[in-house]
Amino acid sequence: MSAVKEAFQKARAEGRRAVIPYLTAGYPSPERFLDYARVLAEEADLFEVGLPFSDPLGDGPVIQRASEAALRQGVRTKKVLELVGKLAERTDVPLLLMTYLNPVLAYGKERFFKDFAAAGIKGVILPDLPPDEDPGVAEAAREAGLATVFLLAPTSTDRRIGVVTGYTTGFVYAVSVTGVTGARDRLPEEIGALVRRVKAKTELPVAIGFGISGEETARQAAAAGADGVVVGSALIRAIEAGADPRRVLQAVRKGATL
Repeated sequence: MSAVKEAFQKARAEGRRAVIPYLTAGYPSPERFLDYARVLAEEADLFEVGLPFSDPLGDGPVIQRASEAALRQGVRTKKVLELVGKLAERTDVPLLLMTYLNPVLAYGKERFFKDFAAAGIKGVILPDLPPDEDPGVAEAAREAGLATVFLLAPTSTDRRIGVVTGYTTGFVYAVSVTGVTGARDRLPEEIGALVRRVKAKTELPVAIGFGISGEETARQAAAAGADGVVVGSALIRAIEAGADPRRVLQAVRKGATL
């Protein structure tokens, strides 16, 4: 069993939804990213590292700003590999890489996934890849020993859910809205229907993201049947404001308790 699935099982055994924080690699600086990530990982079941990209079409303004700031500091794929390696030395929490497809192809997909697996990544999230459009990408990730994670939205048809889950080996990332990432006060009611439809097609864990901002939205995600919650923009927004992002994550963890 993969480290990703084990993390979900451990959380479930403890009566919780898995908590998955996200930070953009190299933000607000490479050194401070490592400091924040190490501390947040203490409250996490899995940890998602975002590879900065110049055209993050799935991300809202908060994560876009973080990505731009990291890029201005020269954080590119090789630097992210270095940061991941250092983070993997500081935590036992399974690390996930969130990356758009362009950096994967520019680096060379087989080499990209092998290098990140060697650095300590356990799974990869590919938000802009319909996996059936290029099955070789998911295959290369699996061959490198990485769990694959793909996104589904409330607009996904049952047929589409069946196709996407067929390429997924880690967990299904259920997008709460048909839009971009960002902290919200409430999750849409239809997210529960999406989770049920996904679980009718697969036994994989389902994590809800795009909108988790604190205790209440985490509780809503748990009530919708999610096995995990992903929180990113709310953490980065706290860092921007000079606040302690641990408080945000602790609130999410409280709401994610069954």
